[in-house]
Amino acid sequence: MANSTLGIATPASPSRRSLSLPAWLVLVCVITFTVLIGAGAAIWKNAPPIPATVQSSQQEIVLRAEDIERGQVTYLGRGGQHIGSIWGHGSYLAPDWTADVLHRWGLATAGVLYANDTHFSQADLEALPAPERAKLQAEVSQEFKINRYDANTRALTLTAAQTRGLQQVFEDYQVLLAHGSRIHSIPDGWFTDNQQIHDVTAFFSWTAWAAAANRPNAPFSYTANWPHDDLIGNQPPGQFLVWSIVSVIVLIAAIALFLFVYLEQESSDEVQTVPLQPALRLATPSQKVSSLFFGVAMALFLVQIIMGMVTAHYAVEGDSFYGVPIQQFMPYAASRTWHLQLAVFWIATCWLAAGLYFGPRFGKQEPKGQAWGNGGLLIALTVVVVGSLIGSWASVQGFLTGDASFLFGHQGYEYVELGRLWQVLLIGGMVFWLWLMYRALQPALKTDGNRTGLNHFFLYSAITIPLFYAAGLMYTNHTHLSVAEYWRWWVVHLWVEGFFEVFATVTIAYLCSELGFLKKSSALRATYLTAILYLGSGVIGTLHHLYFAGTPSFIAAMGAVASALEVVPLTLIGFEVVKTLRLSQEAEGFYRWPLRFFLATCFWNLVGAGVFGFLINPPIVLYYSQGLNTTPIHAHSALFGVYGSLALALMLFALREIVPERAWNEKLLRFSFWSLNGGLVIMMVFGLIPNGFYQLVQSVNHGTWYARSAEVVGSPWMQWTVWLRIPGDIVFSLGAIAIVLFTVQAIAALLRQPTQTEPKTMTSSKV
Repeated sequence: MANSTLGIATPASPSRRSLSLPAWLVLVCVITFTVLIGAGAAIWKNAPPIPATVQSSQQEIVLRAEDIERGQVTYLGRGGQHIGSIWGHGSYLAPDWTADVLHRWGLATAGVLYANDTHFSQADLEALPAPERAKLQAEVSQEFKINRYDANTRALTLTAAQTRGLQQVFEDYQVLLAHGSRIHSIPDGWFTDNQQIHDVTAFFSWTAWAAAANRPNAPFSYTANWPHDDLIGNQPPGQFLVWSIVSVIVLIAAIALFLFVYLEQESSDEVQTVPLQPALRLATPSQKVSSLFFGVAMALFLVQIIMGMVTAHYAVEGDSFYGVPIQQFMPYAASRTWHLQLAVFWIATCWLAAGLYFGPRFGKQEPKGQAWGNGGLLIALTVVVVGSLIGSWASVQGFLTGDASFLFGHQGYEYVELGRLWQVLLIGGMVFWLWLMYRALQPALKTDGNRTGLNHFFLYSAITIPLFYAAGLMYTNHTHLSVAEYWRWWVVHLWVEGFFEVFATVTIAYLCSELGFLKKSSALRATYLTAILYLGSGVIGTLHHLYFAGTPSFIAAMGAVASALEVVPLTLIGFEVVKTLRLSQEAEGFYRWPLRFFLATCFWNLVGAGVFGFLINPPIVLYYSQGLNTTPIHAHSALFGVYGSLALALMLFALREIVPERAWNEKLLRFSFWSLNGGLVIMMVFGLIPNGFYQLVQSVNHGTWYARSAEVVGSPWMQWTVWLRIPGDIVFSLGAIAIVLFTVQAIAALLRQPTQTEPKTMTSSKV
């Protein structure tokens, strides 16, 4: 992990042993990616089939494959996973469409079986005597669990009761999709075209059928019986409990083994004993331009917070913001899209800017025209950010539809929302960034002596940034949902949580060796070992996001064990915090606040990524918590706590060296640090945690459909826990404003400073 490089214990062994670490890393990557790609092939082969026709028992055509496929394209184009969720993936305010359709369908079918009437409610079901209710539920389960899909003719045959029940669902959704739901923040007029409403409902219905019908030769559905629904007979498969227990055992054993090896191999020669003399220096022209990236990132950070407040408030006032009817020009799907997109944008901007700053710093040269290249990249990235935000808003509003929405507006998938054009341009920008890094690093690469040194590792880690983001090009809005989800998580898990962290790991290790915190040999060993530990579990751990995405059952087994092992590198954090505090007092004073934000990364990595991440990793837990507000507990504490804090730490490390002392406002940094972290704690403790766990209890007791229903979402408990977030949001926002003010002041002072052409020597601290 990025935060474990300051002092990861490495054996004081001969160089021959350390030279084998690159080979181990390559071997680990080959094995884990072979497994992941093999799993992808199995997912593609075993994905739930899309029937050519859905027909009644009398051979009447009810739906066609074209209806389902058009419905998928239409749904994704209008915001997709930001209005409700499919198979648990998406937003949490509107219903999970799979769970909602399935339960409505089940109730209508029960009504036909019981009284030959599709108007049958949950209250009607619960009013029946227990034996009669159990008998009816068994009959409904029989209707849905038997898989009547014919692979030869590609025809799905529904029973007479199912057919009538589905007709009732279409009638219900004709009203819901056209007129919306205030409590779910679904706008009135979400869809106005009857054909689109029909197609989107057809798509939802197909996901519901796949969630109920048993796989061939299996006692559970294509989605492993998710969502939980007693009426349909959806209960967690027994193997989920087994693999959850195994994952916990593996986790405990792995941590015990790691601690034993760590303590046995701990050596004292890794910390640099040379006295540290940190000092200010003059920035090169390109480094001055790089500082502008940080200013842009902070502006995006502020807008992201505003969008987060708007999005959260929709949970208590479904169509307004404190009485202002904003839904007509900034609907929930648009504000949530911007909130997530901007989080990725500002964090990535900080990391890219850090790379541009440290390139000349590590290479000790200023390539000709580097400043112009950095400026061009900044302009290009700004165009991509603004264009993607406008495009996604236009798609949610219905100005862009179908393939036009996918290309220029909204792809419909969470965290990869930006239209394909902007996605391609962003990849191109990353490739250009890589080239700028390479030209600045060339002198340092020549000094390595071999291609496995720290300079080369820094370059290799940078190459993975555009490479793995490009995995998002492997699907379109027409791709089967199971396959698209597989590739989407390559971007979300492997790019954001994997290789961006590897890049940050190498950057900080390199920086620590340059500053004298670590010997270069120790930093190199630490970096390789950290990458091996993380990628050895994290690559296959990608599968824990795919338990219920129409995947084979072995995906849960591999995902559960591998994701449990992902916690092992996080156990480094407690040790690294202690070691960081043992650094030279002089250096710690000079780099006090960069190090403090780095320590915050360590803390939130353990709590947010480790504790709250493992909370939703075991299959038996995620079976009940998938698609609920338990996920945002992990998302907020990990996305800002880990990646946001790390982005701020990298920014401050860069600025500390080149910002004049008079503009380095420690009071603002102190206030910002404690407000950001304190506000996040308050937000979690009083809002997200009680909100998510209340919903989890409803899911366990009554089913996923009920946990996402209006009765729960609009309940007093859920409403009050949203209001209780406000103090934390305010404290957090004040901290954000402070860091923005600090950054603006620092950059303004920096730009007034003279420049140096070659960053070879440190200047006097009197700069």
